[in-house]
Amino acid sequence: MISPKYHREIPQRYRLEAGKCKACSNISFPPRLVCPECGKNEFETVRLNGEGKLLTYTIIRVASDKFFGKTPFAVGIVELKDGVKLTTQIADVDFDKIKIGIKVKLVFRKIQDEGKSGLHCYGYKAVLV
Repeated sequence: MISPKYHREIPQRYRLEAGKCKACSNISFPPRLVCPECGKNEFETVRLNGEGKLLTYTIIRVASDKFFGKTPFAVGIVELKDGVKLTTQIADVDFDKIKIGIKVKLVFRKIQDEGKSGLHCYGYKAVLV
């Protein structure tokens, strides 16, 4: 059985959908009910570009139970061309090649298994361009 939280997040995780405020054009990711810039509550759904640059990163060497056995891995804050900033894992990279400012793109990948049923949870990760 799919957990309610995972099901709610599918538009963001699978399709990179964000909310663009109809009043001020601010893009919120994940989508919000109220615009953090102007306080209005009318949005249109937009798809994010998926390309951007790495603002900062860290290497995780000791992880939570959900990621046991998957360490070390890199996590960073990425600023997309749309101006949206998000935190994501940096995949398929030698840690020595990660540099602040490097160009990245978001790709669709398996994130984790959920619960005893082993439900596969998917989402986005960043890879170097």
